[in-house]
Amino acid sequence: MVSCRFDQTVPFPRDVVFGWHERPGVLRRLTPPFMAEVAKEATDGIRDGSRVELRLLGAPPPFNVWVAEHFGYQPSESFSDRAVRGPLPNWVHHHRFEDLTDATRVRDDITFDLPAVLHGLGEPYVRSQMRRMFDYRHRQLLDDLSFADTHPAAPMRIAVSGSTGLIGRELVAFLRALGNDVVPMVRTRDARAGAVAWDPATGWVDRDALAMVDAVVHLAGENIGGRFTERHKRAIRDSRIGPTTALARAMAAMQGPRVLVCASAVGYYGADRQDWATETDLPGADFLAQVCVDWERATAPAADAGIRVVNVRTPGLMLTPRGGSLAQLLPLYRAGLGGRLGDGWKWQSWVSIDDIVGIYAHALLRDSVRGPLNAVAPVPVTAAEFAAALGAALHRPALLPTPAFGPKLLLGSQGAEQLALASHRVSSAKLEGTGYEFRQPTLAEAFRHVLGVPDRGD
Repeated sequence: MVSCRFDQTVPFPRDVVFGWHERPGVLRRLTPPFMAEVAKEATDGIRDGSRVELRLLGAPPPFNVWVAEHFGYQPSESFSDRAVRGPLPNWVHHHRFEDLTDATRVRDDITFDLPAVLHGLGEPYVRSQMRRMFDYRHRQLLDDLSFADTHPAAPMRIAVSGSTGLIGRELVAFLRALGNDVVPMVRTRDARAGAVAWDPATGWVDRDALAMVDAVVHLAGENIGGRFTERHKRAIRDSRIGPTTALARAMAAMQGPRVLVCASAVGYYGADRQDWATETDLPGADFLAQVCVDWERATAPAADAGIRVVNVRTPGLMLTPRGGSLAQLLPLYRAGLGGRLGDGWKWQSWVSIDDIVGIYAHALLRDSVRGPLNAVAPVPVTAAEFAAALGAALHRPALLPTPAFGPKLLLGSQGAEQLALASHRVSSAKLEGTGYEFRQPTLAEAFRHVLGVPDRGD
């Protein structure tokens, strides 16, 4: 039998810390993206008999399925779970919450048997993986509680389009953890309970359901990745401009939601920006820049009607192993085949998944935030610096550059120039001026957290 104990001191009252663990969405928030994915949410929170199901990454079926059942629920004091299916036999996890002076000790006691398949790796390896998991959980818990403490607000009913996308899934979990009722916008013409039905192709939206929400987060749009054929470019544009216009007009015509937070992109500034770009700068002249201009302009009916509108300009590099550019790069870098893209001197603005989710939530909850908002980390890097940092985080060389013709073969000349080979050096000054505090302001910090890399110093 293997036993592990992990302690964390959190500077919040015990009832607040325990209550946070009872909220929907928290399990996803505390699940390391480099280890597992939540397949089924808890059936009844952390109360006795409630079950959750995880999919473990890197393990082959059926060893990748983990089902845990809760027991021993004691409000404000403790709860426990045991594995009813999973790779670690006789797993039992006790979560205890103890009062300290102006703080709470969160204590995790875990026991399990080491399965025969892991005997070759040994107990030290298993313990190191447990440490990675709890390092992540401790950082995430502290950061989430700190955000909630600095963003007090009455619970809202929030409609979210694109709720199953890369950002949407994480944002929905966080908004629910903050105590909000999140309503997905579902692509259908059939009204349904617990959702806002809409048809982006025609602009139809269930106005009765929309009138019942306090705010809207609009994330939906065609993925811009892929060859820039005329068909793909039309899909990129049509999936953004028309639906956003229809949504903004619907909101303007009703006494309903008073906040619209709409996605945009740093592509607004053009594909070859060497100097700092701020929200007051003129747009670029290329295809994606014009899409962003028209996309943001499509929210005007809502703004003209007095609705607070925020246009969140996100970078192409949103760091999470669950998807996007980083997930595509990881196999190459782990194999020691990574390296800078092109000449290495293009600027790359980036943001961690936790900060992009935090920025959207900040935009929703802070009444002073409005207009275009650069959702980028404060320290952009060159392509060469990005490659070196990722290689260092994975303890792999990053010496094999990707020549410019590589992305051009995959994306076409125009797509490569506006996506893979673009240069964006974007300022976060406006965002920081609104009071947002970054969780991972540097690339090294971001990689350590989202990849579960032990801290060996910068």
